[in-house]
Amino acid sequence: MSENIKIGNKGEDEATKFLEKKGFQILDRNWRYDHKEIDIVAKIDNIIVFVEVKTRKYNSLMDPLEAINLRKQKLLIDAAEAYLDEKNLDFEMRFDVVSVYHDKDFIVEIDHLENAFLAEL
Repeated sequence: MSENIKIGNKGEDEATKFLEKKGFQILDRNWRYDHKEIDIVAKIDNIIVFVEVKTRKYNSLMDPLEAINLRKQKLLIDAAEAYLDEKNLDFEMRFDVVSVYHDKDFIVEIDHLENAFLAEL
């Protein structure tokens, strides 16, 4: 397993713990539909939340949101619709981004952006 995959998995673990502490119920992690993947599927109140996790070093020059371009958003929306269809769920949905920043010892800072983008693309 590559170092980037290990760091990404650790970031997703930290994001999951963070969301659970905020009251989210985690329904799935790394859910795949064709070549599309949703990092975390969670529920809070009566909303299904599709969460994209971006893990970066503290000194990274790239804002994690910059990595979620319109093409990536479309892939996430398609996967989210497939998830709701497969699970036969009829809930409101939204897309959040959790940015996990780390240093060499994986001390983290986490930012959570709710409603990062809309499903109407």
